Amino acid sequence: MSFADLKRSSTSSFEKLTKELAKQNTTYDRTGDDKLWKCATDKAGNGYAVIRFLPAPEGEDLPFVKIWDHGFQGPTGLWYIEKSLTTLGKDDPVGELNSSLWNSGLDSDKEVARKQKRRLAYYSNIYVVKDPANPENEGKVFLYKYGKKIFDKLNDLMNPAFEDEQPTNPFDLWSGANFKLKIRKVEGYPNYDKSEFDSPAPLFDDDDKLEAVWKQEHSLQELVDPKHFKSYDELKTRLNNVLALNAPAKVRGVELDEEEYRAPAPTFEAAAAPAAPAVTAAVDDDDEDLAFFKRLANED
Repeated sequence: MSFADLKRSSTSSFEKLTKELAKQNTTYDRTGDDKLWKCATDKAGNGYAVIRFLPAPEGEDLPFVKIWDHGFQGPTGLWYIEKSLTTLGKDDPVGELNSSLWNSGLDSDKEVARKQKRRLAYYSNIYVVKDPANPENEGKVFLYKYGKKIFDKLNDLMNPAFEDEQPTNPFDLWSGANFKLKIRKVEGYPNYDKSEFDSPAPLFDDDDKLEAVWKQEHSLQELVDPKHFKSYDELKTRLNNVLALNAPAKVRGVELDEEEYRAPAPTFEAAAAPAAPAVTAAVDDDDEDLAFFKRLANED
């Protein structure tokens, strides 16, 4: 490239550089699932987007599904990151173990049970109205994973606490409301307290556009299809390996052939925190550490 070309491209080069720096300063979802949307956050942990919760997909009854899972590190240094069979109303080996620990009467056992407790996540279809960090997502339909804090805001809109507040169905295309998602980092974890719903209004005034959005929705029942869950025996085997329940204490965490579940070297930014509490802490939605370790666990 000549100097004249360099001069002519100075403006466009700056714009390209600015966009690239924005990418470098933004945290993205590590799931690798292009159906799943996540609000990007900057280095300070702040994020903003406007989304619209959508009604149940065609042929399904509810606009959300619930999935329970477990994510904890055992004394072996191995990770147990699995969906819980309690999602399907079945017995789960971790739940059974936690019950026995809790009922032992020992405070130390109760603490272990707390670290191994279930985590709840909700999934819904959303329409992305505004995504400043990733504008290419705007106008598209995605699955969105969220936790109790955001579900409580949905519930509060449907069941207001005061007589002068009108119940609103946030999943309705016509009488619902856009959701302004505002993320801050508080005490090291994502916080959603400042997120809020806008005034109720149709997503579009054109029913043809609304129908087109509705037909783009992803199946929610597919997420809770039993084929996506391991069997009780498979989970029991995994749990025994992670906790070394069948191994002598002196060799626990040394000879087990489960390298893909071992904690990574302390180069990850959260590695300085105690391993088990960092993953099992009661956070609302987005456990970045757990998503990272889960990806590692799935790599052969």
